[in-house]
Amino acid sequence: MAALKFSLIPMIAIVIGALIAGWRTPGEKLVAAMQHLAAGVVFAAAATEILPLVMHAGSPTATLIGGALGVAVMLGLKAAESRFEGPVALLAAIGLDLAIDGLVLGLAFIAGEKAGTLLAVALTLEVLFLALTLTNDLAGRYRKAKAIGLTCALGVLVPIGALVAQPVALLSPIWITGFLSFGLMALLYLVTEELLVEAHEKPDSPLISAMFFVGFLILLLIEEIMA
Repeated sequence: MAALKFSLIPMIAIVIGALIAGWRTPGEKLVAAMQHLAAGVVFAAAATEILPLVMHAGSPTATLIGGALGVAVMLGLKAAESRFEGPVALLAAIGLDLAIDGLVLGLAFIAGEKAGTLLAVALTLEVLFLALTLTNDLAGRYRKAKAIGLTCALGVLVPIGALVAQPVALLSPIWITGFLSFGLMALLYLVTEELLVEAHEKPDSPLISAMFFVGFLILLLIEEIMA
């Protein structure tokens, strides 16, 4: 299955990010720039591949219900993260986030192989820097080797999420539209409430902010080449 194969790429990126963080902590400016870059790539993938499919499906009810559920799930996840503290709560929240990333990736491949491939590129950048941040945080609580191991273990949730999405392909077009709308909202939440929020908590500059548009343009160019 293409979705499972491509979901291994973000999983490997998580391992690489954890190992890099265990070897050397990247500077805040570099992390902020790369988070802007990842946000631009994810936003472009959502806008160019998932959004047109939802808009042209002709199922307003499915779009509304799926989108509303997507917003509710992501806001519920945010509320849970703020309510519970400690390493276990952190790992649970990020693990759920990675599972949803895998689910959205699987849904993208249902929409089409090009959509799935582009989203795999976007999510690979996102989870790479998520792994960097998580490993650095866990290293302050555990031994460095344990911090790396815990982060790498969470990477398995990405292909699991992609596998969960596969039965959706057997459903009717209305159901598929609802699931795609759910995935679209999850991606937009990822960009606006996670990647960019975290990036702006670090030192900022016009060059760092410009990386968002660099990421957006890069994915547009990749899409043009693949067309």
